[in-house]
Amino acid sequence: MSNLHVTRLTLLAAGLLAAGAALAAPTATPGELKVGMEITYPPFESYDANKNVVGSDPELSHALAKEMGVKASFVDTKFPNLILGLNAGHYDAIISGMYITAERQTQALTIPYAKTGAAIMTPKDSELKPQKPEDLCGLKVGLEQGTTWVAAFNKLSTEYCLPNNKGAITISEYPSAPEVTQALLSKNIQAQVEIAGAAHMIADRTNGRVVVTSHDLVYPQTLGIYVKKGNDETYQALLKAVDASKKDGSYAAILKKYDLEAAD
Repeated sequence: MSNLHVTRLTLLAAGLLAAGAALAAPTATPGELKVGMEITYPPFESYDANKNVVGSDPELSHALAKEMGVKASFVDTKFPNLILGLNAGHYDAIISGMYITAERQTQALTIPYAKTGAAIMTPKDSELKPQKPEDLCGLKVGLEQGTTWVAAFNKLSTEYCLPNNKGAITISEYPSAPEVTQALLSKNIQAQVEIAGAAHMIADRTNGRVVVTSHDLVYPQTLGIYVKKGNDETYQALLKAVDASKKDGSYAAILKKYDLEAAD
């Protein structure tokens, strides 16, 4: 084979590789889908004993990355700072048990992926057994910073609790869910509100010292994947990956495993 033929074959191979790269999902780091999440939030995301990131969101991230032809990696970020980190370019997307709200949609593009709601917890030895938001009137309630429930409880307190002489709901926010649980066990708060899946995991991990007292989902909402505004290529790639994962069954399997409902 002549040198000319070798050169042509080399150029052809390079062209095919370039074409393959062009078809690969557009991410900040080639071949890698960086996902921002707060990795202290089981069953959505947490570290196992071997420091692997596990949970529904990492499993979904891996499934979507596979559809996109890349590998998923995770950037551990405090929940209140996730959208700031996204818009600063620290990762390609957020998949971190984050509800879709009108305010957040002004800050980033969103893709609905599951539905869930909150649960109410108290210490097992507490005489209080609140089952619905109205039962929290007059109580000290702990939440993780950045959740959507603060506004909802403040509104409930102003429009229902106080007019009915039931006492205001006093809200305390903490940097992470485990810190809220510690405050609950230390009696600094009387109830904790957390996403239902995480609440049941917390109850298990405290060996029953904390119990879930609500039976129905509190303020059910839709969880979303977040992508930086203007990053339409990654957004469209993720939309296609979600659709593909639904068709091959991986999406439904993850939702079933973690007791989540499909989003519209």
